[in-house]
Amino acid sequence: MTWKKKLAQGYVRPADVAEFLALTPQEEVSLNEIVKEYPMRIPEYYLSLIDVNDPNDPIRRMSIPMVRECEEGGECDTSGEEENTILPGMQHKYPQTVMILSNNQCAMYCRHCFRKRMVGLHQKETVQSISEIADYVRAHTEINNVLISGGDALMNSNEVLRTYLELFAPIEHLDFIRFGTRIPVVLPQRITEDEGLLPLLEEFNQRKQIFIVTQFNHPKELTPEALQAVDALRKVGCIVRNQTVLLKGVNDDPDVLADLMNRLTKVGVIPYYIFQCRPARGVKNQFQVPLLQGSEIVDAAKRMMSGQAKGVRHVMAHVSGKIEIIGKTPDGGLLFKYHQAKNPKNASRMFQRQLSEEDSWLEERVLIE
Repeated sequence: MTWKKKLAQGYVRPADVAEFLALTPQEEVSLNEIVKEYPMRIPEYYLSLIDVNDPNDPIRRMSIPMVRECEEGGECDTSGEEENTILPGMQHKYPQTVMILSNNQCAMYCRHCFRKRMVGLHQKETVQSISEIADYVRAHTEINNVLISGGDALMNSNEVLRTYLELFAPIEHLDFIRFGTRIPVVLPQRITEDEGLLPLLEEFNQRKQIFIVTQFNHPKELTPEALQAVDALRKVGCIVRNQTVLLKGVNDDPDVLADLMNRLTKVGVIPYYIFQCRPARGVKNQFQVPLLQGSEIVDAAKRMMSGQAKGVRHVMAHVSGKIEIIGKTPDGGLLFKYHQAKNPKNASRMFQRQLSEEDSWLEERVLIE
């Protein structure tokens, strides 16, 4: 069976997984209501990673709809994506980077997704003209990289991916091209079973460095199939980096987080960020870890990491910029630093906040004037 057939046969209704997960009739009814608002899609491969005997299984938590998703609270757009949109499907928040929402499709709809407002639902925020975006990038020489995301960048056909690469690779002021994807984690067969994808990436890696930015969140995801996909990407010249999201009930444990980072480093995947889970609508009430607790977890995990792995940064993608969470201060506060800032005046600035034990986000829209 090809990866496309495997994708098409993924589970999209609670009824599809009811027997496997031993859902009660009431649970099935409740989940049916949730997927009307936040779609469900789980490839058979990823579903097979769930331990049905563990009610707290992390794979289940990331992939199976939960009743609390429809509770009030949270924001649709936590990072100001709408206000940074210059062209349909193209955002330019930081001078050096253009981010492209290439589609609204994923092989697996993660329950912690911060773009739940759009994935699997509508294409109003996605690309309308790739060539128009390329013209914008050519005209702005301060841009040194583009991030092609979504949805999931590798849900695009090889023909569409070639279009992006043919347009962006010749632009001299671009140093590299990034693809944001969770495909190596949830459907690695897209990489290992497609005869055209790897040759395409190898061809263009000779012209412009390609980065694959993926998201492994738990050691259980590091299966032989996933590692085969990672190895294949590296062999054609791609640099593979990982952005983990700190998730309650998934990896909010120093031992789990350290194991994940060390194992990623072992197979040549570079730990990049540990993201503070965003207060997105449908996510806020079940996945966010308080900031003070999260900082302690990351610090404890880093003490168990190799030197290469502990280069990872704990950050939040805030409306005002990408803010690094440095750690606790002697008076019990939390120290932050702008890793990237929308306002140039905030570049590299440090600040401190006194937080409650429950605070999971910095609610101030503009932190430093």
